[in-house]
Amino acid sequence: MAFSFNEAFGMHPQAISVRGKRMEIIASNLANADTPGYQARDLDFREVLRKEGGNLRTVRTHDRHLGHSETVPEAALKYRTPLQPSVDGNTVDPQFEQTSFADNAIRFQASLMFLDGRIRSLSDAITGGLR
Repeated sequence: MAFSFNEAFGMHPQAISVRGKRMEIIASNLANADTPGYQARDLDFREVLRKEGGNLRTVRTHDRHLGHSETVPEAALKYRTPLQPSVDGNTVDPQFEQTSFADNAIRFQASLMFLDGRIRSLSDAITGGLR
């Protein structure tokens, strides 16, 4: 039986990469919060992950699990629609950006924790649990 890292780690390596890119974009938005005319941007996480992950797909393994939407917009990097327009044309909402950054960081950490657990499990399987 052949071993596959893709099957062992799932979508998490790609998710970490995309989450890292999204953190850079949100940080750029925050850094330019006072720049007149700056247009806030963001990634479409699902679209980018779909492109990077190839044929990754979600599977409902239980009837009580929630489904997901198959509709994904075409462009991955998009301009944000401002919640409240500013006089100088800047579309950055610092509170919204900080919330988005925190949410993305938590999801990034969750993927790292999953991979850490998976690597430890594989290491235990290889070494027989001896360290």
